[in-house]
Amino acid sequence: MKAIVVAPHVRHSIHMCDMPDPELGPGDVAVKMLRVGLCATDLEIEHGLYGEAPAGSELLILGHENFGVVEDVGRRVKGWKPGDFVVSTVRRPCGVCAACRAGENDMCTSGQYTERGIMRRHGFMSEFYVESPQYLHRIPREARDVAVLLEPMSVVEKGIDHAYRLQRRMKAWKPALGLVLGAGPIGLLAAAVMRVRGLRTVVVGREAPADPRAGVARGFGAEYLSVADRTLFDVVKEIGEPDLVMEATGSAQVVFDAMQVLSRNGVLCLVSVTGGDRENPEPIDLINQRMVLGNQVVFGSVNANPRHFAAGVTDFVAIEKQWPGALGRLLTTPIPWQDYGTWFADRGACIKATLEIAAPSMSQD
Repeated sequence: MKAIVVAPHVRHSIHMCDMPDPELGPGDVAVKMLRVGLCATDLEIEHGLYGEAPAGSELLILGHENFGVVEDVGRRVKGWKPGDFVVSTVRRPCGVCAACRAGENDMCTSGQYTERGIMRRHGFMSEFYVESPQYLHRIPREARDVAVLLEPMSVVEKGIDHAYRLQRRMKAWKPALGLVLGAGPIGLLAAAVMRVRGLRTVVVGREAPADPRAGVARGFGAEYLSVADRTLFDVVKEIGEPDLVMEATGSAQVVFDAMQVLSRNGVLCLVSVTGGDRENPEPIDLINQRMVLGNQVVFGSVNANPRHFAAGVTDFVAIEKQWPGALGRLLTTPIPWQDYGTWFADRGACIKATLEIAAPSMSQD
């Protein structure tokens, strides 16, 4: 089969080549790939910053944001059939730590997990893949057009789920104002989830108010405010202190600014990863005082477990019902998968680019 691969830690090694067809075991499901989402993680692996090939291979098949259709099932598989549309989870348990044994491999403590398209397990930029059905999520008709967004959506679902779980320490925590920092795909999906939960939601980004990202945010009934010529502190003076903040900018400076604007009992969830070694003075006494006296919470979140993928499917359907077509506006740049190099050479100004591997059959239901 054709696949897009890299030699991990070798800069600009990406290429398309023939890879062995995956073998269908009696308990497995074979999936034909339809569409793969492209994100900064793929770019960083292609730049040689991290990533690891499976044991016995010098190459890693890229891609973790996926959408496909069942092609075949093993003889012992029940409840799945050819034609079912599916999204696979990404991380696989280490099999050693208590978190993984409890089904929460997103919270793995050993660090020996594997991840499709990232760490020691092939990804989805291929014509087919084979997987155990326990890692697959069936996609209803209402969510098929945006199902490739389910992996990033699961990251959002986990962050917001954990924010509410943390605040179960209070019997009456009812957040009213949600603030999203960053208007990329994660930020916009976070805005959609906050809106479907009934929060007044404000998205803050550096893009101008006329930018398509701002239009997507408004499509969910969220507000959009640009910080191109003002600070986050100016924004909070205007809208009030937020109860729930999702930080998705990739800027450590924004993280420390956000710590200073939370409401009492407010929660700040950090889902962006920052690199580098930049140092900057921060008002640490003020931050500490506000967090202690305000009973505030700041936590980091990465990856997701199956219940968050399931929650994402449920919310896709709810969002589409309430704001028809709004989610689809995130998918701005479909690319024939043989032209993958265009995105890796120049990401442009798209919101979310996808590699179109195959078109679904009109007869599939």
